[in-house]
Amino acid sequence: MLKKALEDALTTQEASELYSAFDQIGDIIIIRIPDSLLSKKKIIGQTLLEAVHPARSVFYQSSDVEGDFRTRNLEVIAGEDNTETEYKEFGCRFKVDVEKAFFSPRLSTERNRIAQLVQDGETIVNMFGGVGMFSIVAAKKKKCTVYNIDLNPYAARLCEQNVKLNKKLAGKVISIHGDAAQVIKDQLQDKGDRTLMLLPERSDEFLASAISATKNGGTIHYYSHQHADKRQDSVELSKQHFLQVSPVKLGILGGRMVRAVGPHYYQTVVDARITK
Repeated sequence: MLKKALEDALTTQEASELYSAFDQIGDIIIIRIPDSLLSKKKIIGQTLLEAVHPARSVFYQSSDVEGDFRTRNLEVIAGEDNTETEYKEFGCRFKVDVEKAFFSPRLSTERNRIAQLVQDGETIVNMFGGVGMFSIVAAKKKKCTVYNIDLNPYAARLCEQNVKLNKKLAGKVISIHGDAAQVIKDQLQDKGDRTLMLLPERSDEFLASAISATKNGGTIHYYSHQHADKRQDSVELSKQHFLQVSPVKLGILGGRMVRAVGPHYYQTVVDARITK
């Protein structure tokens, strides 16, 4: 759609260099632009603003998601310079600040999958819960208790607001601001029937904490990044890696490729039951 909308503004060569995908979060659009086309970012932004509805702002993402708070640099290239919006998913409402807290609409399928796996009565430790997306979608459907931990104070605050926005939850979400490893050590050891490790680039670093948080016989959802020649190979590589690095016995329940994050580079998840 984007390339078609820009056919009068870009040459054929320029159009071939443009990334066709963009994220729409509520009424905000976020786009990456190759360096070769940065001189035309305003034209690209205005075209997108006019072509996509509803949209009030277009931001150019000028950095990767990085740092302990998992944030990115955004520059407004069309519309309002306001990074807050409301996003809806699976009957839930979320207040989001796309610059101050991590959020990806591309994880919606995975959020729904986890929610379907959760059982009534479970306790879930969401180690890197952000603004509460996974936690609230699960608690919307099941009578569970979710501890949503995040180091980013903005994310923790938004999670609290999002719990209040979603008044008719079947379960309960408790937002905790802090370092996941320390929070687990202090108050959540052996609490979780299910533990989510939604920080794929640092999962091995926090694996001991995830195991500590999980009951004997509980389930860990281990997210990681894997290089693979073929996307279908990425899950098997992730399973093998998890078996190698885990200090406890694992019973692999399944796994899937969550999304591509680069050429031959994939985010994967392995679901495993642990025996302490």
